[in-house]
Amino acid sequence: MRIWDIPPKNLCQLHLLGEHRELHAIWTILTQNKMGYTHHPETLRWKNKLHALYNRHSLLVSEMKRRGYHHKSDLDKRLAIGSTKQTKFINSLEEQVEILKNKKCKCNV
Repeated sequence: MRIWDIPPKNLCQLHLLGEHRELHAIWTILTQNKMGYTHHPETLRWKNKLHALYNRHSLLVSEMKRRGYHHKSDLDKRLAIGSTKQTKFINSLEEQVEILKNKKCKCNV
């Protein structure tokens, strides 16, 4: 599971859509008290930061639509509580860029 901190416009199709899918999984875990991946570091870093996660989702959706995707999985804004900004990182932005570079995908990093 990974929510990147890199601007969505820089992500390749695979990472953009993959992040969107994983963001929904984290959202469901945190808003519906699901047990799967509750202790995963990526899930834990978004605990009490649902507003920030909602904002990240909005950025992903904007980029998906820009690329011609039809988005049909909105999040419930009423559940977007907590901090509006993510300040906790598993990997620094520089490390995330290196991770993506090493994947040799089409991400523009």
